[in-house]
Amino acid sequence: MPAAMLPYAFVLVLLGASISEATGATQSSRLLWEPRCPQPVSESIPVTVILPPHLNGPWISTGCEVRPGPEFLTRSYTFYPNRLFRAYQFYYRDPSCQEPTHSLLIKGKVRLRRASWVTRGATEADYHLHKVGIVFHSRRALLDVTKRLNQTWADQDCMARLPRAPAWLPGALYELPSSRAQRHCMAEMGFSMHELSLVRVQRHLQPQPGAAPQLVEELYLGDIHTDRAERQHYRPTGYQHPLQSALHHAQPCPACALVAHADEHHPPVLPWTRALPLRLSGRWVSTGCEVRPAVLFLTRFFTFHGHGRSWEGRYHHFSDPECRQPTFTVVAAGSYSQGAPSATVRGGTELEFEVTRARVTPMDPATVALLNASEPGSCGRPGAWAVGVERDVTATNGCAALGIRLPHVEYELFKVERDPRGQSLLFIGQRPSDGSSPDTPEKRPTSYQAPLVLCGGHAQDAPRSRPHSAPSSGDLCPRAVPVPLLLLAPGLVFLLGL
Repeated sequence: MPAAMLPYAFVLVLLGASISEATGATQSSRLLWEPRCPQPVSESIPVTVILPPHLNGPWISTGCEVRPGPEFLTRSYTFYPNRLFRAYQFYYRDPSCQEPTHSLLIKGKVRLRRASWVTRGATEADYHLHKVGIVFHSRRALLDVTKRLNQTWADQDCMARLPRAPAWLPGALYELPSSRAQRHCMAEMGFSMHELSLVRVQRHLQPQPGAAPQLVEELYLGDIHTDRAERQHYRPTGYQHPLQSALHHAQPCPACALVAHADEHHPPVLPWTRALPLRLSGRWVSTGCEVRPAVLFLTRFFTFHGHGRSWEGRYHHFSDPECRQPTFTVVAAGSYSQGAPSATVRGGTELEFEVTRARVTPMDPATVALLNASEPGSCGRPGAWAVGVERDVTATNGCAALGIRLPHVEYELFKVERDPRGQSLLFIGQRPSDGSSPDTPEKRPTSYQAPLVLCGGHAQDAPRSRPHSAPSSGDLCPRAVPVPLLLLAPGLVFLLGL
């Protein structure tokens, strides 16, 4: 999957320009038609953003989470009316969260400040940690942590807080250093609570088969830097997988009660889930508006063809966190390799993706102005760009104005899961927080983006796309869709990647 650079000036133009409404139909017959499967922008299920965020109450993970590293964990956070909070983070050795290694108990205070001027729809917050304690659930887990600290030359105050292996007591809570020493010790352990500095709370009604819709409340906290060494300095501009209210969560949820009733001495052991083979063939779509670091809002559509291992992808970009004000669309295509099980991230599959073709459609005047001002021969064949008109940029090896480079290869991480409702979900590797591209094996992702849902429910060989023909009434999804392609990161790099 491909990468590309978005100039900072373009980011400012996108933020400051008045965005025109999207035209209902494209002016180019080559644009692929829109999906009829689960809509990525929940028009039929409106999402309500709570401003200012109402944090009070318990919030929980709804399944096993994967953070860069990889780290496997579940979270249970409780916020109180006096601004105090208590957070549990439960860490595991396996991607099913069945083998607990250690638990963190974090207590502190959080204060909401103001609406974020960087990440629209989010609220900035300050926090202060009062106490951080760790409980090891096995001697092996203790040895793993102390080994990591020894390798990073952690200070003696930090090391002195942890027991030596022969003196370890099951269930004992060891408090980590506070004040100035705390920050250093936390950094050496790869721990940070900077996720609390960016907050978004939203709610929606989830349809229930044969029953009344169910209220679901979600808490989005700041994203975690993909480089462990940068976590202490990084201030989030995107989100990680949301927590859900323990009182108003999606159902069914086998993990919810287990996480909600857990504590540092009794970590949740989630139900065993069978690993699914990676069958990509089919059409996949975003489940909602996705927020990426450094002001990027988008939805993704993918089609993977099992025969010949080819893919097509459509990325709709927007200027707002509800994905209702379009700025431009990129359609990309290429091929992918046969996958191999990941030795780094259990349950994941490693693949290589190549992007060889791309088309761009500007959807607002600001993007049109940028493309028309680009150097001749650097972004498609000569000719004026116009709103809603798609143009091929393959012949010019991409589009320099948008930072799209062709051809491009990326080293990826994929997995397929089935949610409690039986829907097939596709997880694709998380983009690097520094805005670079995973264009070498060493930069392959170790965590995942928000999942895509399979149109029609089960993967199968999808028919080849017919971009010049209209969809038949029986089609459920887009004929074209595939690589996670455009990703804006703190370095203001625009990625065209899966």
